[in-house]
Amino acid sequence: MNKFKKVTTNLLIAFAGAIIAIAVYSTTVGKTKVVTVKEPSQSVQLTSLPSAPQGQVPDLTFAAEKSVHAVAHIQTMIKNQGYGNGSGNPFFDFFFGDRGGQYQQQPQYTRASGSGVIISSDGYIVTNNHVVDGAENIQVILNDDKKYDAKVIGRDPNTDIALVKIDAKNLPYLTWGNSDALKLGEWVLAVGNPFNLTSTVTAGIVSAKGRAIGINAGKMPLESFIQTDAAVNPGNSGGALVNTRGELVGINTAIASRTGSYSGYSFAVPSAIAEKVVSDLKEYGEVQRALLGVTIQRVTSQVAKEHDLDKVEGIYIGKVTEDGAAKEAGIREGDVILKIDNTVVNTNPELMEQLAKHRPGDQVTLTIKRDGKLKQYKVVLRNTRGDTSILKESFSVLGAKFGPVSDQDMQRLQLNSGIQVDELSRGKLKDLGVKEGFIITEINKKPVSTVDDVKRALNQTEEGRPVLIEGVYPNGQWAYYVFRVQ
Repeated sequence: MNKFKKVTTNLLIAFAGAIIAIAVYSTTVGKTKVVTVKEPSQSVQLTSLPSAPQGQVPDLTFAAEKSVHAVAHIQTMIKNQGYGNGSGNPFFDFFFGDRGGQYQQQPQYTRASGSGVIISSDGYIVTNNHVVDGAENIQVILNDDKKYDAKVIGRDPNTDIALVKIDAKNLPYLTWGNSDALKLGEWVLAVGNPFNLTSTVTAGIVSAKGRAIGINAGKMPLESFIQTDAAVNPGNSGGALVNTRGELVGINTAIASRTGSYSGYSFAVPSAIAEKVVSDLKEYGEVQRALLGVTIQRVTSQVAKEHDLDKVEGIYIGKVTEDGAAKEAGIREGDVILKIDNTVVNTNPELMEQLAKHRPGDQVTLTIKRDGKLKQYKVVLRNTRGDTSILKESFSVLGAKFGPVSDQDMQRLQLNSGIQVDELSRGKLKDLGVKEGFIITEINKKPVSTVDDVKRALNQTEEGRPVLIEGVYPNGQWAYYVFRVQ
């Protein structure tokens, strides 16, 4: 019995000791501290819309309402040319090659669409060159669903701008704004017809200016895009970029995307370039490019080190063209351009954008740094030939008026393409001995069926290179003519 009591007492003592040990551990060594990490609170903002002062959102309704009625939907029909074996013309094959043993088959057509901006009450519409390039038929659909056939007034692959015209009056239109005055972070609206959805408005901010992304074609491509984060998708090309006052500050042109749809970056041709291009196309038929006559590169830290420049700024002149505008004004190789007129330039696109506002014969003031000292030079800009005259489009040198080939002649002569010379005046065709009625089927082995096809073929021919014109007279006699582009 005494033994049992002793065991029981020991167990109770051990149990009580365990209880005391657990209590001590819990109140000292083993106590867990709960720490809450709290970040400062902040308001949530949409990434595409910056917060406005005092929490007020800018009113975009006026700009949206004004612009949506002045942006049109453009639909085009583009001919795809097929090929088979043999040229069908042994005389041509003997003298000019057999074109790899191919001949043209019945053409197929592709439908495409884009946007355009009405810039006058009488139907002038600005769009992208790539929207109407190669189109045989262009139809413009207004916001009220009225439809018009359009004709191309002029195109400029260098800036990707084109001008078309519809026969209409009293149309709503947008006025040009000043893209130079745009500031980073400023609100803008993109208006267009993405995915064939008419009258779509999106909003964003100006993300960057003076962007060059290497997409423009042409002999002298010019890029100085406005970059925005306004949503732009396929079909928006040629649409309007407007500021909060509803002024046209850019023509939406491209997106940076791996999927083909909007991914956060879109690009627009600034109004400073587009307005000048449109004016030239209306007045002269082609863009008048004003040149300095220099080879340039942006001054980077590496360039500054290589040429012992005291500061990373401006545009470095690597070469001065003989008989060019810069040479005539006294500008030398190694000079650094800091300003053109009153505008600071630090990138090649910024300089090219300012030059794009001018025509040959215009005078600009360049602020030049030479040996650490600043000096201003008056420069009279020149054209691609090195003088100050206004150039006529290469199409006009043909000296002809053209018309469509009748369906009967197309079938009788078994033609897949062709445009007929209706009237001749002084020009290349008359000098070559071409007669009225002649049907031009190809220029430099490229089929032509419209005036725009002829212009495009001539504009793609480098200066000094031969132009080969192939065609047939209504009596079935084939003829070939060659001249050089001057």
